[in-house]
Amino acid sequence: MRCIQTVKTSRVTATLAAALWLGAPYSAAAHDGPPYPIVSERRAGPYVISVWTDPDTTDDGTAGGQFWITFAPDGTGVQARDVRVAITATPLRGGPGRSVETGASSNGSQFGALVLDHEGRFRIDVRARGPRGEGDVSAEVDATYDLRPPPFVVVLYAVPFVLAGALWVRLLLRRRS
Repeated sequence: MRCIQTVKTSRVTATLAAALWLGAPYSAAAHDGPPYPIVSERRAGPYVISVWTDPDTTDDGTAGGQFWITFAPDGTGVQARDVRVAITATPLRGGPGRSVETGASSNGSQFGALVLDHEGRFRIDVRARGPRGEGDVSAEVDATYDLRPPPFVVVLYAVPFVLAGALWVRLLLRRRS
């Protein structure tokens, strides 16, 4: 009788844990990894620009392609907040480009996010306009979907292992009785 209660309790616990895990918001479970540089301290007109990116592709229209633009100090006193930056992402396989004006962040860099609506290569054009003039830099990135599977796929892959574990526990309980 005690074995049956233990099995029922473990089933309830496992069901509750699975329900809580599957009910968690997907965005809280996602982690894209750190951004990486695509332009490092390149002279663009009167500015020295670095561009970091995390080019995630999305299907739902959210701006997943993130870009951070920093300016190297040059002793002229021009701050990043004094410079207006526009980022344009153009698919290399053809199609319209998307642009965004950046905003200054708390750490002194400029930040902008774009919708990258498909996987593939994009040309990224960064145009800086400020009190000292204009400067342009370009680079290419590979936009990809977040490589982590959604939670239901993880559960789907885990089902055979859970079933094998359940059979093993059942055999152990049979041997004891």
